[in-house]
Amino acid sequence: MREERALIGGGCFWCIEAVYHKVNGVKQALSGYAGGRRPNPSYESVCSGATGHAEVVEVVFDAEIISYQEILEIFFAIHNPTTLNAQGADKGTQYRSVIFYYNDEQRKQADGVINAVQQQWRDPVVTELSPAPEFYAAEAYHQHYYARNRTQGYCQVVIAPKLQKFMTEFSSLVEKE
Repeated sequence: MREERALIGGGCFWCIEAVYHKVNGVKQALSGYAGGRRPNPSYESVCSGATGHAEVVEVVFDAEIISYQEILEIFFAIHNPTTLNAQGADKGTQYRSVIFYYNDEQRKQADGVINAVQQQWRDPVVTELSPAPEFYAAEAYHQHYYARNRTQGYCQVVIAPKLQKFMTEFSSLVEKE
């Protein structure tokens, strides 16, 4: 196994995390916060907009099974990278589209994927590309949120369609259960 990490945010972390739990080669998808000014932020402080953190997911994956580029291609397929600080009804800087890279190779690959994705959109892609800051895991009740709350309204209306889109468009990357 060649373990690598990706740190990405594209709206509510529940949505991103739910998808990556279904990706073959992903060992862990952990909801959390990154990119802000305050250490050890809480959900409430991040939602206030005062910390500058984004809701993100740390994806730990086996690079022998899935590539960083494929991780990013999934990411761009499940959120709108052209809406500044918003995804659907979720609005605020904590919902911004962001890729935090861990090394120069990830930065180069992310830049290439962003440029390719831009060709698919009329509006400018506003995804932030920045060096990975410290990652803070979100509170326990946020982890595996979709798996524990599938019948909840937000899960049905927002998360389930993103999961279905992933499973249809990336069927070859879906983890066999």
